Amino acid sequence: MESRLELIVRSTEIDVNGHVNNAKYLEYLEWGREDWYESAELDYAAFLEMGIQTVTVNVNINYRRECVQGDRLTVRTVPLRAGRTSYALKQELIDGNGAVRADAEVTSVCMDAAERKSRELPQRLREMLERGIGPSG
Repeated sequence: MESRLELIVRSTEIDVNGHVNNAKYLEYLEWGREDWYESAELDYAAFLEMGIQTVTVNVNINYRRECVQGDRLTVRTVPLRAGRTSYALKQELIDGNGAVRADAEVTSVCMDAAERKSRELPQRLREMLERGIGPSG
């Protein structure tokens, strides 16, 4: 399963160099992950029903091209792999011409909401992840 979130770069997201601040890219990616979860019907309430929360433990991002005010971008999010307690999502920031402005691999760990310790992925989450993992994932 794939999600695509459209956004427009706003003036408040620009740094002194006249382009999007590097930390803002991480926020765009977070918005994309939230969109993926909601599209998969795995919103925060669903996680709590399963007794879990997720914690981002690693973000590996490549800044390919700068983004500037007014750019229309798409945050593309797809599952990359599912392990026992963790999973990774692949994300891209794509401009209107199809050029990748940034790409990232984001790893999250499934955590027991009550015990605050890692735990195995619930079947519902695993199925949504595995449904979206392609042959190279």
